[in-house]
Amino acid sequence: MTAEIDQQPDMLATIAEHRADIAAVAADIARHRPRFALLAARGSSDHAAIYAKYLIEVLLGLPVGLVSPSTTTLYGARPDLRDVLVISVSQSGGSPDLLEVTQAAREAGARTVAVSNTRSSQLFSAADLAVDIRAGQENAVAATKTYTATLLTLYLLVDAIRGGDGGAVADIGERADATLRDSAGQVSRAVDRFRFADRVIAAARGYSYASALESSLKLAETSYLQTHAYSGADLLHGPVAAVDEETAVLGMASAGRGGEVMGDVLRAVGERGADVLAVGSAASSMPAALRIDVPETAEEVAPVLEILPVQRLALHLSLARGGNPDNPRGLHKVTKTR
Repeated sequence: MTAEIDQQPDMLATIAEHRADIAAVAADIARHRPRFALLAARGSSDHAAIYAKYLIEVLLGLPVGLVSPSTTTLYGARPDLRDVLVISVSQSGGSPDLLEVTQAAREAGARTVAVSNTRSSQLFSAADLAVDIRAGQENAVAATKTYTATLLTLYLLVDAIRGGDGGAVADIGERADATLRDSAGQVSRAVDRFRFADRVIAAARGYSYASALESSLKLAETSYLQTHAYSGADLLHGPVAAVDEETAVLGMASAGRGGEVMGDVLRAVGERGADVLAVGSAASSMPAALRIDVPETAEEVAPVLEILPVQRLALHLSLARGGNPDNPRGLHKVTKTR
């Protein structure tokens, strides 16, 4: 896990350099002018899909839905998907339910796109179009580099569909390197503070909601913490009542509209006694006991960077609590569901 976290700056730079391959897929999508988009994914890839949902709705102005695979695999639903874009996101390309969803969607008239790290997977051959996220072999059970590679690939795909040139991520490798290098001390202090926590809430708004979901998963699967992720708005609509002095809150807050409204959320949980850690390019302006700063980017790109120090936090929390982040109990690298 340590090695794969450290590989991300070079990997992200390589993905940005090969945006022409992604742009070719984007050009095909743009020609077909979809009226609606659907996203199918599981696990960390599902969080990347939620990020893509924000990208497509905000940057392309298309309505987007998240597929419930069981409607296809268990109930046999076959909705009319003519003129619909279906993007299946899977790091391994090995989950039977996503394969079945993709095949059924194609048969129902959708334009299907597979986004995966495994070119040899059945998912790649099942879809009309395929995008390789170029993360390279990932051995750690907890996804790190495949997650950020998927985020960047989805951003470049959506950006190219709208006619963008990828300029916002031209220096993403350098920014990722600076994020990991400059946040090391702050991550260490957060580990010392959070190592005795049992209950963690992750929260964010906007694009960064995907980062809250992924942060919650990483802390749960590596350190066995009781975690839950909320939209900052949803947190205030009830769950905040369960927040007290025994609760640690990880708030993702990067510069932009989503980060601007997180101040009130973190202030509310802080007033209830929660130990608050703010992560992101707007962390310095958040009401928090601890902060992990991240270089500022365009708001829609922030999730690629802000998750990096949280991956390190999950890694070192696991070690501090006597765990083995490379061998989480009960987990395997590829989970096959139907």
